[in-house]
Amino acid sequence: MRRDESLPSLIRRNTLQIGEVAERVGLSLRTVRYYEEAGLLVPAGRTPGGFRLYNDDAVSRLLVIRKMKPLGFTLDEMRSLLAVRDELADPELTPERRAELRERLRTWVALAEEKLATLREQAGVAEDFVVGLHGDVERSRSEERTDHPER
Repeated sequence: MRRDESLPSLIRRNTLQIGEVAERVGLSLRTVRYYEEAGLLVPAGRTPGGFRLYNDDAVSRLLVIRKMKPLGFTLDEMRSLLAVRDELADPELTPERRAELRERLRTWVALAEEKLATLREQAGVAEDFVVGLHGDVERSRSEERTDHPER
């Protein structure tokens, strides 16, 4: 660190304020705060004015959370998966613990695949509904022409 450079300016250069994070991950400020209050996210620090600062890890966590949300994962499930991912990132993890966590991660993969299959099924039902509505519109047009031939 240069003598004329303070630690707060170094921290600020490597972090983002909450609005920047929200924009980067496509979430509202309120949602980012909610995830922080729920314990899924921890700011890297605060500015002298008290504004939250987030690092790349926080951005990555929010991107994972954002991907889990449409699959219907609860906050507790999100917290649990993030804890597994965090622990797996520890370079000093014993091989036994790493194997255990990898197995837990495989369980998460299976659960996510189940949730995705359910979501795809629901999307298929919704698509059928939309196609049916388009058919209703077309039928109503043809009925209108036969009911009023002068048009």
